[in-house]
Amino acid sequence: MKKLEEYVVSIPDFPEPGIIFRDVTSVLQDAEGLQLAIDTMQDKIRDLEYDVVAGPESRGFIFGTPIAYNNKKPFVLIRKAGKLPRETVSVSYDLEYGSAIIEMHKDSIRPGQRVLIVDDLIATGGTTEAMIKLIESLGGVVVGVVVLMELAGLKGRERLSGCRLESAICYEGK
Repeated sequence: MKKLEEYVVSIPDFPEPGIIFRDVTSVLQDAEGLQLAIDTMQDKIRDLEYDVVAGPESRGFIFGTPIAYNNKKPFVLIRKAGKLPRETVSVSYDLEYGSAIIEMHKDSIRPGQRVLIVDDLIATGGTTEAMIKLIESLGGVVVGVVVLMELAGLKGRERLSGCRLESAICYEGK
């Protein structure tokens, strides 16, 4: 069986010179790669006690939903502003080239619930940090974050204030 890293296609100089883009679609397009990704991520958090899985659109949905299903937990959507139909809470955060707003339904997390965040990637940690703030604004407690890929050179882990972060694949560079 192939290693998980072998399913990821690395594309040099995309979207700009000097960047190596790690393409998650190559993992998704291979049944064994997808299964290995989900299984590896689940194994990383097997000892973690949590009540709810939360994930951002769109790739957090892809990896978070099967983890929630396999572990008989609810899945909570974190979306871009204006995409959820009921009353929401939101947080804005800075991106490399601007800012963004993410939202959750106001009733999606109850005070004291232990939340696992699942996503495809952590780079600078800005989006993950915003998700933690959003969950905490509802009284939830983020007990861990699990991602398929970590770009360690961008130091996203450092922004998580001691929150447990597990990555299935860790790339040392940017």
